[in-house]
Amino acid sequence: MRALNCFALFFLCFSLAAPARGQKIQPEPLTEAQQEAIAEAGIDADARIGLYTKYLNEHAGAIKDLTKRIHSAARTSRIDNALGNFSALVDELASNLDEYGDRMADMRKSLKALNEDIPQWQAILHDLPPEPGFDFSRKDAMDASNDLAAQVKKLITTEDAYFKEHKDLKGQQYAEPK
Repeated sequence: MRALNCFALFFLCFSLAAPARGQKIQPEPLTEAQQEAIAEAGIDADARIGLYTKYLNEHAGAIKDLTKRIHSAARTSRIDNALGNFSALVDELASNLDEYGDRMADMRKSLKALNEDIPQWQAILHDLPPEPGFDFSRKDAMDASNDLAAQVKKLITTEDAYFKEHKDLKGQQYAEPK
């Protein structure tokens, strides 16, 4: 009976620790140094968005470089992982943009640069040759970048109108809710 209880406890612990079938474990898309740089930017929306844009440019460049390699299972796996990291980072940036938009942080400068880089990322994703090993990740990355493009365009319009009306608030990082 005791052996059966130990076996049941072991099985329960193992099943809770194991990921669900078909579920991917996504690694952190940023290095520790990159995470620290973003943390050091604090509430400065322009600085943080600039860093995210820089890191997304690096990820997009890595994806582009991987497509030039000889077709192999390792290449397909690396592209799939790179696309997953790219999507996760786009989603993280989109969450930050939501927060900055809610607090009416002046991020017009960084939004302009971001808006100029997004089409380059989309072109890299679009030009990826279709392969079953990373088609889902590619679609996810394309959807994330399309959603980000729409979000950025909306924020640019909102921010331009807001700061045109509130010229005295130019450069603010946080507006107190009224």
